[in-house]
Amino acid sequence: MIKRILDRIPEFCLSHWLLRIPLAIVFIQQGLSKFPVILEDAQSFDLPYIVWWFAAYGELGAGIGVLLGGLLTKPWLPIFKRCYIPEVGDILTRFSGITMCCIMTGVIWVGQPSSLTDVLLYDNFHVLLWVGGLFFALRGNRH
Repeated sequence: MIKRILDRIPEFCLSHWLLRIPLAIVFIQQGLSKFPVILEDAQSFDLPYIVWWFAAYGELGAGIGVLLGGLLTKPWLPIFKRCYIPEVGDILTRFSGITMCCIMTGVIWVGQPSSLTDVLLYDNFHVLLWVGGLFFALRGNRH
């Protein structure tokens, strides 16, 4: 009986966008908030300039990459049908997810938590962003 009820529920094949869009918005917003990338901002977090630079451009690139990777699942315009390679979107989504995980790991480490329990209990926003990135890193564009 439960199987019949579940079979009647339509499948929503675009549900990955419900995670993809807010995650991308947060990363793009955080990346843009670091511009212009200057040494004084890096020093305020006791980070080398190069780390701050990679964080800013990495956040912006990961957010755009997750959105663009999702759009590259189909040739949306007829002009792209000839040169469409679906693996490019999948690789872009996975790379962006890995980038999100790397950045969030760094953000969590900069906070210098005393234990893993502190991270899970008090830094749950960054953990959620880390898990979102991990989802796209492992899943890619497969639905």
